[in-house]
Amino acid sequence: MEAPAVPGPGPRILIAVTALCLVAGFMLALAWWLSAGAPPPPPPARNPFGVGPREATPAANGLGAMILSYQAAFYRDLTAALRALKQSSAALPTLLAVGFGYGVIHAAGPGHGKAVISAYILSDDRAAVWRGFSLSLGAALVQALVAIGLVALFTLILGATARQMNAATRWVEITAFAAMTILGLTLLWRKAGVLVGALRGDAAACAPGCAHDAVLPLASPRSVRQSLAVMVTAGIRPCAGAIIVLVFAASQGILWAGIATTFAMALGTALTTGALAMLAVVLKGLALRLAGGRGNRAAVAVRTLECLAAAFVAVLGALLLAGYHAAGAG
Repeated sequence: MEAPAVPGPGPRILIAVTALCLVAGFMLALAWWLSAGAPPPPPPARNPFGVGPREATPAANGLGAMILSYQAAFYRDLTAALRALKQSSAALPTLLAVGFGYGVIHAAGPGHGKAVISAYILSDDRAAVWRGFSLSLGAALVQALVAIGLVALFTLILGATARQMNAATRWVEITAFAAMTILGLTLLWRKAGVLVGALRGDAAACAPGCAHDAVLPLASPRSVRQSLAVMVTAGIRPCAGAIIVLVFAASQGILWAGIATTFAMALGTALTTGALAMLAVVLKGLALRLAGGRGNRAAVAVRTLECLAAAFVAVLGALLLAGYHAAGAG
């Protein structure tokens, strides 16, 4: 039997460009609608030590105001617990508990890491709850290690000024947003090819749960590399709260306590981010059931969702880079 003809790159390019345009148009329209009639928000402030990345600031009302108030309370409790720890080691459990709580609350606010992991889970061939939590934990640990490395290198080893540390942090942010864009485009190109196969009725492009589920590819080295790329992309931008704790702990001569608290923060962040990833898994399963659960129609619906999720990662990274440049931080 003659093998079916392999389609050229034309349909794949068309699907990828269409997905990018749809997602970009939606995000820009949403941003315009949210900002219509409202004054531009002030740039987010740096942390009290003047170092580290700027944090996205939630709206100062409703849920955003509640998150801000909790974060402010955690900042006060963290510095107070660090001072108490300098006097007595009995304050260590309190410090770690406050750090964990800060991580949970901090992850509930705006941030690109949650978007990267959730969108990747939506675009993954075999999305699973355990996979979402493992990616969230890996990204949170990367974020903690980057913060520890930056503070240790620039504060302790090089004795750098706050201005020099800010410059280094800006390059880390630019790298994170660029990597996010590249990751999204890579995923989108791959998913666009799978969608082309689904439109042609290829069995290998079916969605999990269809009659051809047995021929779906298993986890490959490429997927492992992509998982690592997602962890690094989502976690390479350090948390400002972790840098606050580390710099303050170093100034008090108890850097080890700051490092322990940073890892406690990472666990709290992973918990919240993992919960959002779990929600992405549930939504994808719901989309599959709404599409009929089996057959070509379900395959096309799920593969379309995967393309849009990958395009979201690419567009968000590009918008963050553009906003960074427009703000003059680059």
